[in-house]
Formats: sequence, structure tokens, C-alpha cells
Amino acid sequence: MADATTHPNWSMGRKITVDSATMMNKGLEVIEAHFLFGLDYDQIDIVIHPQSIIHSLIELQDTSVLAQLGWPDMRLPLLYALSWPERIYTDWEQLDLVKAGNLTFKAPDNQKYPCMQLAYAAGRSGGSMPAVLNAANEQAVALFLDEKISFLDIPKVIEMVCARHEQDNCQNPSLDDILAADLWARQAVIEASARVHQKTAIAL
Repeated sequence: MADATTHPNWSMGRKITVDSATMMNKGLEVIEAHFLFGLDYDQIDIVIHPQSIIHSLIELQDTSVLAQLGWPDMRLPLLYALSWPERIYTDWEQLDLVKAGNLTFKAPDNQKYPCMQLAYAAGRSGGSMPAVLNAANEQAVALFLDEKISFLDIPKVIEMVCARHEQDNCQNPSLDDILAADLWARQAVIEASARVHQKTAIAL
């Protein structure tokens, strides 16, 4: 529990820190980027950057890359969201690249972090599936924080719920459809978590 709720660079609250531990936060950001920028999912990649200094990169058609850098501080994205399209002066510590030191990158481990691929799959399915993924993740993380499921159960129950929703996936959902899918997914996670525990007990 302590490892999943503690991040070496960010202070984001317990739920989002768990999302970071499962890498679901990156999967959700992939879906966000798809809708915000109209990009196909094959055009959106996840890169692991341990220092948390570079927050996003955009490759242009001439292959040059633009990056957004800053200290890992949640105040900055919140301020930008509230002030867009303007930039507001702050007296916060300026980014010092020498102080930041080396910036390193590596490919994500999809076997170790299955939530990323669950998010890609939900995004590609479209319709109400991304809403189901998000609600299932929120409920699964809540159960984990209440110590009702294990950390490794989180992706398992999310996958089970998304699989159940495939036949009912609404491709052009209204707001009411999305809200109904959200409620359904939360209950489905509770049911799936009980089945996961039952399988574990049988295995033991």
C-alpha cells in the first residue's frame, strides 16, 4: 500500500498516485490526447521519464520535437487550465536544467503495467467504453485503498468489466448513456472483485 500511494516526484493525492503506480494515468492521458488533438491512437506514444521534468512532447511533420518542461508541481497544470490561453506570472522556483541534471527515457513495460494497454483498447473501442474504463478504474482504486482488493487485482477487475461491456458498448452515447455506463461499471467492479477473491481462495 505504501509503495503505491507514494510518488518520488509528485504530490497528487492517493488516488492519482495509485493511477501513477499502475500507469493508468498515462493510459487516461492517451485517451485525453486523442479527443483534445484529434490524433489516432497509433500516433500517441507513452514514454517513461523518471525525472518528471518533461511533461509532453509533440513531433512535427519535419520530425522536430517540441517539449513542455517544468518542475513536477501540480499547481502548474492547474494554473494553466484555469488561465488558458493566457500565461500568469508566478514567483515559483524557475526550472534550472543544470539542477535537474540528466533527463532519461525508456519504453514502458506493457507486461508489468497492463493498465496502459487496457486504456488503448478502450479508446480504440470508443463509444461508452472509455467511460466504463474510467469508472472501473476509480472503483477498483477505491477498493484497493480500502484494502478490499490487492494492487495486482486492479487491472484484473478493470479488464473483466471492460470485457463484459463489449456487447453493450454504445457507439454514440448521450450524456445519460455515459452516466449510466459509469454507474454500471462501478457496480460491475464490485461484482468482479468478489469473483477475483473467490478464484484466489480456490487456488489457495
